[in-house]
Amino acid sequence: MSTIGEAERKAQNRVIDLLCGDKSGNIGGLGWRYLDNWQKREGNANIETELLRPWLLKRGYAPDVVTQAIARLEREARMEGTKLYEANQSFYELLRYGVAIVPGPGEAPITVRFIDWADPAVNDLGVAEEVSVKGKDARAWNKRPDLVLYVNGIALGVVELKKSTVSVGEGIRQTLDNQRPEFIRHFFTTVQITFAGNDSEGLRYAPIQTPQPYWLTWKEESTITGPLDRDVTQMMVPARFLELIHDFTLFDAGIKKIARPNQYFGVKAAQERVRTHEGGIIWQTQGSGKSLIMVMLARWIREALPDARILIVTDRRELDGQIKEVFGNTGDKVRRARSGNDLMAALADPTDRVICSLVHKFGKREEGELADMVADIQSAKIGAPVGDFYVFIDEAHRTQSGKLARAMRQVLPNAMFIGFTGTPLLRSDKETSLETFGPYIGKPYRFDEAVADRVVLDLRYEARDIDQRISAPTKIDAWFEARTRGLTPVAKATLKQRWGTLQRVLSSRSRLDQIANDIILDMEMKPRLKAGMGNAMLVAGSIPEACKFFVDL
Repeated sequence: MSTIGEAERKAQNRVIDLLCGDKSGNIGGLGWRYLDNWQKREGNANIETELLRPWLLKRGYAPDVVTQAIARLEREARMEGTKLYEANQSFYELLRYGVAIVPGPGEAPITVRFIDWADPAVNDLGVAEEVSVKGKDARAWNKRPDLVLYVNGIALGVVELKKSTVSVGEGIRQTLDNQRPEFIRHFFTTVQITFAGNDSEGLRYAPIQTPQPYWLTWKEESTITGPLDRDVTQMMVPARFLELIHDFTLFDAGIKKIARPNQYFGVKAAQERVRTHEGGIIWQTQGSGKSLIMVMLARWIREALPDARILIVTDRRELDGQIKEVFGNTGDKVRRARSGNDLMAALADPTDRVICSLVHKFGKREEGELADMVADIQSAKIGAPVGDFYVFIDEAHRTQSGKLARAMRQVLPNAMFIGFTGTPLLRSDKETSLETFGPYIGKPYRFDEAVADRVVLDLRYEARDIDQRISAPTKIDAWFEARTRGLTPVAKATLKQRWGTLQRVLSSRSRLDQIANDIILDMEMKPRLKAGMGNAMLVAGSIPEACKFFVDL
């Protein structure tokens, strides 16, 4: 008999009903079937071969091929001598791309795929509750995740539920504890998404080993008012659950990541534009993960369109290097153009599926007209660009017009252009951007939304009054009288009032010294600044003024 509390039991039963319809074993609800309560079941594992084997046989694979494929899969899931991140990544590669099995000597290899990603409904989707798993350390307690989501017998999701008066954070901490070496870390080698939730806060989700502050909240409009029911029906529909794993999961230099809602919906909207070959602008605020949107979208384009090639264009060397690093960290090979000729060579070489370049490689910034620049590029005689190009323009509000951008479009006349920006657009920039790229792709993700989602920190502005005194007011008054002869007394008084204010604000070196001293005082007195927990930004009126601040500070 389960020892789960009554309130949690009700929430758990309701989630199972949402997923399965009922516990009769028949598919219902969202398309999952109820496997059973596995609290007292022996040998619970993250790969249930009694579910996986019949599904593979039903797909037409020979019995001996199935046996070899399952043995390979189980070997990857054992996590012997590797860290959880590495084991999970290796297992993910097998899930996503399958495993090549040689049936016999001299025979061609057969790729065995353990999940049908294209048609989620043909998979065997099961939900088991109270899945008791033995700890790695014999002295440790067994662990029992509330729900485990199995796809063809492979555990891909784990859910911890709490009653509404217990914080979701408790479920998150419990899930992270389960991933400790002495407990059931070995169970999580196959798990792709972990969930924690309750009735009052809904679900939080994250990949394995994600610290509690970085668990995500799903945001999507719905007519369902209950937070938990709403999130379950939006995230655990088989098609979306598998799509999040297949298209929106990245292994990024030691950290496993899954898309935030703004990234997911940005990519989904862009996919629709790609299908119709219509460009546009993805506007998402600074710090919201636009680079990862590029990675996810580029990967989907290359897999959906065999002839597709991606060109990522920036206007600063630092951004160019950053883009290459982001793609490289997630496992994608990127060719970085070193010169104009090297860029044209890359465009003509179909083996380079992803290329990054500065826009300046399309010509010289200050020399020649558009026709001359294009002629200079094409005179390299390296060959015409090959493939179906999709061009991502980073910081599109800056790299959208001018001779270089026009040259780029002449070199790639049939390319589809997608602009990316997170900078608030001035009216003139906005009009030019929309004319150049097309309408917005998806809903813009604004700064206030990112702050509310705790994606970025809020920006606070505190006005300061720097008390300023003038050393020789009588001389200034005499100069003022000489310069304003002929003005009426009223006009002279108004101008003098404004001039006096400007003098207090803008007066020479003493003002800069006082500002510098005020900043130094803040750094010593403000608790967050003194403790190194916050950042302060100083804006100067000019470059020389900024240099003076730099010397003083």
